[in-house]
Amino acid sequence: MLSDQTLVSDIKAIIAQSKENAVRAIDHQRTLMYWHIGQRIFEQEQEGKERADYGKYIIKYLSAELQPEFGSGFSSRQLNWYRQFYRTFPIVSTLWTQLSWSQYKLLLSLRSDEHREFYIAETIKNNWTVRQLERQINTNLYERLLLSNDKESVLAVAKKEKLPSDAKEIIKDPMVLEFLGLKRESAYYEKDLEGAIIDHLQEFLLELGNGFSFVARQKRIHIEGDEFFVDLVFYNRLLQSFVIIEIKTHKLTHQDIGQLQMYVNYYDRMEKLPHEHPTVGILLCASKNDAVVKFTLPEDQKQIVASQYELYLPTEQQLLDEVNKELNSFVGKSGGE
Repeated sequence: MLSDQTLVSDIKAIIAQSKENAVRAIDHQRTLMYWHIGQRIFEQEQEGKERADYGKYIIKYLSAELQPEFGSGFSSRQLNWYRQFYRTFPIVSTLWTQLSWSQYKLLLSLRSDEHREFYIAETIKNNWTVRQLERQINTNLYERLLLSNDKESVLAVAKKEKLPSDAKEIIKDPMVLEFLGLKRESAYYEKDLEGAIIDHLQEFLLELGNGFSFVARQKRIHIEGDEFFVDLVFYNRLLQSFVIIEIKTHKLTHQDIGQLQMYVNYYDRMEKLPHEHPTVGILLCASKNDAVVKFTLPEDQKQIVASQYELYLPTEQQLLDEVNKELNSFVGKSGGE
């Protein structure tokens, strides 16, 4: 009987996988169709390049001819997307079968090839849905990683050209937790934020980054008769280490760092296996003073990371301000050398 159940289960899995493959194949053919349409429009434009408005004329003419027969997928706006698609990805062999047309449309909105390379690699590696890719773009994942890491490291880790050697290569600062649905004007206790994270664990794992899995909440540890409770414990298979998260809804203090350091030391000495790497501790805080973090911890330490959380999406201006701050800091350092 057990063998029969296994047979049914296996066949159901084969059917589901075949359906998924068929849907993906159809979508890829549709993507290729849009690419070839974009190529043909571009080639026609080039033939009439001496006329500045020829491109607009071609798009309007094609839409009027095609839309009545083939529907809204051939409106002027959509035909412009197809042209942009070809111009952005001019070599058809570079198109990925794992990406849908909806995902390619999101990628077309990015301002540089490096952005696209990063999000393509992450989407394929993590099997992101359209919604997940859109959220990562909207929360500026690429920019947030670049603020604390060099560009080459970010791209290399994304493409699996190297494994992360430092937790800071995959842990974001700030973390954007808008999916928790907490109002920005309200005051929250740490247990409220922790509870919301558990309720939205899948989204939180996506925000944490690659390779994370949940281990425990309010993990009780005993140290010489005293009891302590660790807020959240995760494991990261890329770092091959435990990751402890302590939540602080106030501005970070050196006492908070000391508390987390104790938990990290405990896990290193009592839980970590010989083949595993040192435990990583993340202080998820409402705000922080980087100088306090720097002078509380030993130089060149890689185990404690302070990450500020945001309960709502950053505006474009806020992101630009952060980037400009980093650029000004870099220029200042270069000028002083």
